[in-house]
Amino acid sequence: MVDIVLGFDFGIKRIGIAMGNTLTGQAQPLRIIAAVDNATRFRIIEELIAEWQPARLVVGEPRHPDGAEHDMTLRSRRFANQLHGRFNLPVELVDERYSSAVLQARRGEKIDDKAAAIILQQYFDAHANNY
Repeated sequence: MVDIVLGFDFGIKRIGIAMGNTLTGQAQPLRIIAAVDNATRFRIIEELIAEWQPARLVVGEPRHPDGAEHDMTLRSRRFANQLHGRFNLPVELVDERYSSAVLQARRGEKIDDKAAAIILQQYFDAHANNY
């Protein structure tokens, strides 16, 4: 059975979203949500969930290089909890410490969806033997 998975790179200003499936184990950028208010953000996410019918959601969990938590760690966890509560889907957190280091954004370039794809790819790579 092939499952669709959506990945999220949570940010205060933007949320990057990627999608992939368990057959190919490949993630690809999907879109960036630049809405400021939560109602609009979650309405867009609800539309994407209705369209893609994912089996699970993956959220990047940022940390300091030494693994210590910081403000965005807690915010990302809260976002993951909100996703689970609103959409009743399994949500997994993925350590994203090294995902942003892979991307070097040019000035003004929005890379949130690409970062979400890297986070989701890390999830697929870590669970490759489970499919």
